[in-house]
Amino acid sequence: MARTKSTSGKQASSRVVNVGFTQMRCVEDVATNRKHQAALIEAAARKGAQVVCTQEMFTSQYFCQIEDHRFFKLAETIPGPTTDLYCKLAKKHGIVIVASLFEKRASGLYHNTAAVIDADGSLMGVYRKMHIPDDPLYYEKFYFTPGDLGFRTWNTRHAKIGVLICWDQWYPEGARLTALQGAEILFYPTAIGWHPSEKAEYGEAQHDSWELIQRSHAVANGCYVVAPNRIGHEHILGLDGKPVNADGIQFWGQSFMAAPNGQVQYRASVDKEEVIVQPADLDKVEFSRTHWPFLRDRRIDAYDGITRRFAT
Repeated sequence: MARTKSTSGKQASSRVVNVGFTQMRCVEDVATNRKHQAALIEAAARKGAQVVCTQEMFTSQYFCQIEDHRFFKLAETIPGPTTDLYCKLAKKHGIVIVASLFEKRASGLYHNTAAVIDADGSLMGVYRKMHIPDDPLYYEKFYFTPGDLGFRTWNTRHAKIGVLICWDQWYPEGARLTALQGAEILFYPTAIGWHPSEKAEYGEAQHDSWELIQRSHAVANGCYVVAPNRIGHEHILGLDGKPVNADGIQFWGQSFMAAPNGQVQYRASVDKEEVIVQPADLDKVEFSRTHWPFLRDRRIDAYDGITRRFAT
């Protein structure tokens, strides 16, 4: 964690952590994606990143466009081949790594999971995606068991971080419960894009909604929010070698980082691979939470209804 200096030469109080995140295209081969993502992580480390987060399930293409049992073979254990490699990278560079993976917990039990690796190379734990979507071309309920570890925060070497995954980003409850554990940065590994046939009519609004809800988490919780997304137009092939859907998904990239005031500090391109490193001044978290004291003014005595499915 870096500390800035004032013009007088005295050390200022600012606690700055360099946050890295990447966006990349994925191919069918797991080993190729794993190696390529590792190269991007190392590139981020060379640019000064201290905490690096990947996009959602970077070891494969987004296979949830179809319900097909053959894709369970893509899952891996944690610890496993990807975490073994990335633990070595974390220790080598002294960085924290958040790696989003398709986890095989046991035969017939699979999760959409993020592994959190500390800067000494130790596997601190995992977060398992809590909210599982089932939408056209996003048939995740077929593959993933909902997370059973709850919302978590990790006190890593460089910052207190929380991790949620993609569909979790639409739920203010998840962001709040993670922030209440002290998270200074919320990471949302993501795989989201357009159905090309709908893009002209709905595309701009869909993207704006996605970014807006996450920026609101930054404001409401007084923390940084980082959302790495994938790029590329992916068609999943059937056994006959033909796309299972004519449209596929055009992932919209635009990975971004929002400051505690909700302003976008950096927004990536729609279609270019990027290694982003941005400073996060953690004192701005304290500033935000004391000047906009939403956590202080919460009426926890009046929120019992939040645990009901609906009011009646």
